[in-house]
Amino acid sequence: MQVSVENTSNLERKLTVSVPADRLETSISKRLQELSRTVRLKGFRPGKVPAKVIQQRFGDQVRSEAMGDLIRDSFNEAVRQENLRPAVSPSIDTTGQPEDGEIRYIATFEVMPEIGDIDVSSLEVRKPVSSVESEDIDRMIETLRMQRRGWEAVERKARKGDMILFESAAETDHGRVPAEGMDRAGTIIGSNALFEEFEAKLEGLKKDAEKSFDISFPEGYRVTELAGKQAKVSVKAIRVSEPKIPEVDQEFMASFGIRDGGIDRFREEVRANLEREMKGALMARLKNEVVEKLVEAHKELEFPSRMIDAEMQGLVAQAEQQAQQRGTTLDKSAEDFREPARTRVMAAVLLGEIARQNDLRLDPKRVNEMLATIASTYEEPEQVIELYRQDEELMSGLQSRVLEDQVIDWIAEHGKLEEKTVSFTELMQPLMPA
Repeated sequence: MQVSVENTSNLERKLTVSVPADRLETSISKRLQELSRTVRLKGFRPGKVPAKVIQQRFGDQVRSEAMGDLIRDSFNEAVRQENLRPAVSPSIDTTGQPEDGEIRYIATFEVMPEIGDIDVSSLEVRKPVSSVESEDIDRMIETLRMQRRGWEAVERKARKGDMILFESAAETDHGRVPAEGMDRAGTIIGSNALFEEFEAKLEGLKKDAEKSFDISFPEGYRVTELAGKQAKVSVKAIRVSEPKIPEVDQEFMASFGIRDGGIDRFREEVRANLEREMKGALMARLKNEVVEKLVEAHKELEFPSRMIDAEMQGLVAQAEQQAQQRGTTLDKSAEDFREPARTRVMAAVLLGEIARQNDLRLDPKRVNEMLATIASTYEEPEQVIELYRQDEELMSGLQSRVLEDQVIDWIAEHGKLEEKTVSFTELMQPLMPA
């Protein structure tokens, strides 16, 4: 096998590889012979299918598969021989036909940047610490009560906190929405499930009452024909219901699986769940802090553009899916995701390099702990654990996440660490996107 390398840019490489053609032909012959022994075709006894028939039926497929394997195996040999570290899968250019007894192809790809030794000792890392207090448990129990509340129809006027079912139609400069009839919808006044101004207009309505008002619909409103438009809206209340919030009694606690032990046991269970959430939130905050400082310290480095492009496409697809679930459309261009994608690629590469340079190995104990934590949120945790054990892709993702957490902890331990106490409420506020 002959190999030559051309540097076409700082990170892009063009690898020309020549492989003896008989290596391909030998592989094809072996595959066809194996097929002749195992394939079952109508009209022929097993193992008695003529070679000509095998060639006619499977020749093109076998050649394609053999060529793919040849390129994959020889490419891996070539990059090891040339001490190259591909960042992404190569783009292959080849005729696939022998020339002068050789199969030639050109592989174009980007390599990982030469980062050098990464010294984290100067990184100033603020590590959040927190604890679950009694009032946090009280707030959580109140939240659970609200989640389990029932609704009872009332004849009075609707007020904040009530659920109102209504019909509506809107007139804009572009026409009526809907074109005919009325739309039916419901909301809890004050929840902003629609939007604050609209819900405020529903206050004071009682069953069968009607009302008209002018209103400006916000950009990104779930009904596309109304988004960002002024409209005259007519509404009719169909039903007004007030919440019925359950007491924290035995029936309520049993609905969460606590059938004995009373309120003390229930609070212990709530605390355990909050502490599990707290642990995840603390790691997320620490990771955000470490990644920000690490990326800033290496912002001058160039990273593979194809890795960034692939990450950007993934972020766009995720954002589009989230917008679709909200009933809206994505209001950003793909380029708006390039910088976040670059940050994520930089973080992944740098964290991976730190693990490699410091020989950080996956801790099986932490894998088991995280798997147990994930499984504990389901009704049948044993089945979840078994699912992960049997699914290589799921387990691989879990292991990658654990190793990343290990690297984050290692950086925090070896940097300039400062602990910062935050309340549980503050900790659980969502992180602002980068």
